[in-house]
Amino acid sequence: MNRHRKAGSTAGSGPAGRLPRRRDWVNSWLEPPHADPHLSFWRVLRPVQLLVGSFVVVILAGTLGLRFLPGLYTGPGLGWLDALFTATSAVCVTGLIVVDTATYFTPLGQGFVLLLIQLGGLGILSFATFIILGLGGRLSLRQEQLSLSMAEVAPHIDFRHLARSIVRLTLLIEAAGALLLWLAWIRAGLGPRNAVWPAIFHSVSAFCNAGFSTFTDSLIGFRQDPAILATIMALIVVGGLGFLVLEEAWVLRHLPAGLRARRVSLHTRIVLATSAGLLLGGWLLFALLEWNGTLAGMPIPARVTNALFMSVTPRTAGFNSVDYAQVTEGTGFLTVILMFLGGSPGSTAGGVKTTTVALLVLLAWTRLRGRRSAVLWGRTVPEETLQRATGLFVTAFAILTGAILLLTVAGLPSAGAAAVRTDFLARMFEAGSALGTVGLSMGVTPHLTALGKAITIGLMLIGRVGALAVAAAIAAPERRSVQYRYAYEDVIVG
Repeated sequence: MNRHRKAGSTAGSGPAGRLPRRRDWVNSWLEPPHADPHLSFWRVLRPVQLLVGSFVVVILAGTLGLRFLPGLYTGPGLGWLDALFTATSAVCVTGLIVVDTATYFTPLGQGFVLLLIQLGGLGILSFATFIILGLGGRLSLRQEQLSLSMAEVAPHIDFRHLARSIVRLTLLIEAAGALLLWLAWIRAGLGPRNAVWPAIFHSVSAFCNAGFSTFTDSLIGFRQDPAILATIMALIVVGGLGFLVLEEAWVLRHLPAGLRARRVSLHTRIVLATSAGLLLGGWLLFALLEWNGTLAGMPIPARVTNALFMSVTPRTAGFNSVDYAQVTEGTGFLTVILMFLGGSPGSTAGGVKTTTVALLVLLAWTRLRGRRSAVLWGRTVPEETLQRATGLFVTAFAILTGAILLLTVAGLPSAGAAAVRTDFLARMFEAGSALGTVGLSMGVTPHLTALGKAITIGLMLIGRVGALAVAAAIAAPERRSVQYRYAYEDVIVG
């Protein structure tokens, strides 16, 4: 027998009187279905603005937390500028510090800094995507545009699965790293209980390429412990390869070796080849430059290990096993170059990225050979991609040059810092470390003037989200115009 529903029993239950599903609630919360598209803040913002804005919001939230949350400090709290600096350094996974993380913060304060590192390392939008999918929600076309921008690079990757596996893979790698570091620090004499927190903190900080440490001298005290240095280096390298490379390796692991080699994307090939070349080249050069310098006095195996560590950490982790205020000028300049180059796209690392460097070298080699198309491993790289790589490199170089000039004029150091290395290399080093989100310093960061701190904050944000992303977020949207071009006229170059 048919029964009539009570009046009002289906109010707010959606079409055909059904109850709202969980995914409907999630999507309606993100994109209100009845909102005026001309007034909806979500619809007005472009994806690149949401990317930059997500980091800005978390930085501001972290600044407020550092200012007002109780129990974070062993003494007086940070002022507004220093709180903003610390929050930016943590969210942008840089590692530059104006206070000693080991002594200035309580364990609760260090935990809050670690939370900001984890959020910034994965990216706020990655977390948002993971939560949406975890609740059973369906990504809209606009949301997919934010999180699946790499889909054309490796078509055999399921990017909806990638959005989930980013967080899972991160937690798994960080847990494994923490376990290895815990065992290593027990052997180093910290004891099972005292080794827990340093192991967790350094595992997350290393994988996120942040460079924050719970030890005042970073890892200088453990520079002759190969287990600790090797674990930290492995976490840094894996974190700097990019989630797309890690996911592709996971997806292709079951294929036969011959088929697997053919299915590997050009992106992954470039990332692995360039990363290996930079690591090996830096290893050799640092060993030659510092063998009788900061590495002197160590056993030969420790010298070799620390030379490799010096090649790994500028891209872009920021841990140090030697005092960079004591390195030679050649070592300092080589470190600046590696900090500028950075890690790989889609990773926790900063810099102009390994693929950008590889494509510029490929472009130069192509032009020198008189060819029009850039070909690598049997694949032609699109001209638009080459132009984007060139634009990114030029933009980042211009930003770095301007920042060095500003720091030289008014940035560092303040009066009374005579003991700090204040030459031009130190200024270049500081700017390169901030833009590359590295965190290495020659000891000038705590002595920055207010203007110097403001410049560094801007550099860290630009380095984390990308110079082109910041420029695109600020620029006005492109307007449609009539499709025509002006007549060609050549210009003499060189």
